[in-house]
Amino acid sequence: MLTKATGFIFVMGLTLLTPSAEGWQESSSEGSISVNQVLEWNQIFIDTLIAANTANSSSQRLGAIVHTAIFDAYSGIEQRYTPLFVRDSAPRRASRRAAIIAAGYTALVGLFASQKPALDARYEASLATLRLDCQDQSPEGQSSCTNRIDRGIDWGTGVVHAVLAWRVSDGFSATYAPFNGGTVVGQWRPTPPALAAMSAQGLAFTDLFVLVSNTQFRPGPPRSLTSQRYTDDFNAVKALGRATGSTRTEDQTALAVFWEGNASVHWNQAANQIARANHLPLSASNRLLAVLNIAMADTALTIWSAKRFYGSMPIDVTWRPVTSIPMADTDANMDTTADPAWLPLINTPSHPEYPAGHPGLNGAAATVLLSHFRARQTFTLTTAGQPARTYRNIVQARSDGNNGRVWGGMHYPSTVQISDGVGQAIAIYVNQNSMQLPRRSRQL
Repeated sequence: MLTKATGFIFVMGLTLLTPSAEGWQESSSEGSISVNQVLEWNQIFIDTLIAANTANSSSQRLGAIVHTAIFDAYSGIEQRYTPLFVRDSAPRRASRRAAIIAAGYTALVGLFASQKPALDARYEASLATLRLDCQDQSPEGQSSCTNRIDRGIDWGTGVVHAVLAWRVSDGFSATYAPFNGGTVVGQWRPTPPALAAMSAQGLAFTDLFVLVSNTQFRPGPPRSLTSQRYTDDFNAVKALGRATGSTRTEDQTALAVFWEGNASVHWNQAANQIARANHLPLSASNRLLAVLNIAMADTALTIWSAKRFYGSMPIDVTWRPVTSIPMADTDANMDTTADPAWLPLINTPSHPEYPAGHPGLNGAAATVLLSHFRARQTFTLTTAGQPARTYRNIVQARSDGNNGRVWGGMHYPSTVQISDGVGQAIAIYVNQNSMQLPRRSRQL
């Protein structure tokens, strides 16, 4: 039985717990195999997000489910780190790598049923490679390899079933009454062109993965309409974020469109490529990607809960620039001037402005990567329909992603900075309070 277990950016000097070299060693029969199945199936997860055209708002939860399953499947055999959900030990002599393959495949098929044919092919190829490598490395012969791989597959599959059963009723897919904010000056209301109710509202009520609650890292209320900070926010996005006549550079315009893409795709691409370039071993890769995806998921759930909460409060300023700039003559601020014709570069998402989703995710993901690697890393990111972008610094990617929300006309600068900080704090918490070495094994 399986049981539960920017211009605005600041970068902190942060050292977090990472595995020792000794802990990275695999068992002798699998130690010299060159394929890193964690990175292999993380890449398949990325490819599946892209192939399924998955919405950003759904992706962080999916990534956390997939990497919870992979982490617990591997950890149940390795028994190095405390598990996330499934606390049972795996069968003796089960293959760690087979467990990863089975967990990744079974989780993705369970979450992306339409992609099953492509996933079937990747699964068979992954297993075939493992079987050949195992036979080459094992002194005990084909029979021993087959038995170990079969045990790993059975174990990994069972872990996934437990994880999927846990998350099926987590609140994400429940039905909620439409939320349309309100009409008080400063309060969020549906935005053009769709004028739709709050999208992805289920995120505000979804169970967390590691955090205690969705208010644990909730930011304080947004700035008031008559504050100097709001005046500065308003004038910055009015000048930079407009569709035409903006003070943006050509590259800033392109960056705003690029970083509107899927944050889970971007940051998993970065983590995967950096881990490969740094030859990160299997165990360390497993923990890195679990921390990354869970920190991003718990950040998204925290941000959406705060959006829903503050958006329901008539006294809080959560309206979007596409609303505030044309209606500035109603805000009682003598230093803001209305522009009835103002439109943003990028169509505004259908949810309150404060706090901000993408900057929170950028802060969480970059914090995880900066806690494991030096800032200067090379990685290439993609967004559908846009030229790929190669970065040589994690901090620059974080800054571009955050500034893009202002350049795109969707967010105010102070919201971006605060939201990045929320993601940063959550990433530190997830890293320090989950997937830990048992206390007796921690190194000082």
